[in-house]
Amino acid sequence: MTSTPAPHLPRTTDLPPSVTLADGEGGLPVVRVATAVATGEVYLQGAHLTAWQPACGDPVIWLSGAAQFRPGAAIRGGVPVCFPWFGAGRTPGLAPAHGFARTTPWRLTNAADDAGTVTLTFALTHDDVAGAPGTEHWSFAFEAEYTVTVGAALTLALTVRNTGEETFSFEEALHTYLAVSDVRTATVAGLDGARYLDKTAPSGAAPVLQSGPVTFSGVTDRVYRRGTSLTVTDPGARSITVTPGDAADTVVWNPWAEKAAAMADIGDEEWPTMVCVETANVLDDAVTVAAGGSHTMSVTYEVGPASR
Repeated sequence: MTSTPAPHLPRTTDLPPSVTLADGEGGLPVVRVATAVATGEVYLQGAHLTAWQPACGDPVIWLSGAAQFRPGAAIRGGVPVCFPWFGAGRTPGLAPAHGFARTTPWRLTNAADDAGTVTLTFALTHDDVAGAPGTEHWSFAFEAEYTVTVGAALTLALTVRNTGEETFSFEEALHTYLAVSDVRTATVAGLDGARYLDKTAPSGAAPVLQSGPVTFSGVTDRVYRRGTSLTVTDPGARSITVTPGDAADTVVWNPWAEKAAAMADIGDEEWPTMVCVETANVLDDAVTVAAGGSHTMSVTYEVGPASR
């Protein structure tokens, strides 16, 4: 007797040879991509990308060695999809942090391979998340489509459609953890002159003006009101170009030693090897979508040589 796939799983016969569906860490379903161009990995829980590595290169996406892989738990590292709120949200009492989209299973709806560049499409609707933790704070009908294109470059695109009769607003972020040799020597260029909210400062502190590239010497948690092309430079190793689409904000984060020590899913010695550079529409830049409307936010990552 042939078993019927779970509702969020496609038939494996519908997948190109370069794409496999398997049980990953903790038994969670994972989609793996392997071509001559690049490799990648996306868990259906949260449509959470946990790996991307161009051919002949090193891993670009950072994943904690202490990450938890269990139903309903957030995975530390990779690219969490934050929706419909960011962090604790704009109104009191919202939980879980970063919304329900990153901890509920998405459906893989399509996979296509074009000469070694693979595009995966995932879907999530209000019906898919009914009863999930956090949905008591969200009463709107929606459809989310998330495309992950794994090739020499990595492109992520999140489309949110309002399928109900009421206008709604939401926050969104692609909370990307990038692997670096040492965050203490890494820089992020492209935000010079932008104002940012320093979330490590006392509540109500005035925005700060960025001067020059972003450097790291302690806990960093900033929301820049600028969505622009950025370059993350890892001296002596490589550069990573980050090109957003229809995003008003950039979030830059590293917990540093003291905060990492208090986080069970980050090893005490891991924090120097990552930096989060997140494409976002958050806080005052939350997106408003009328009934029948939609909004797409995207980002592309490309790897190049380190700046001399």
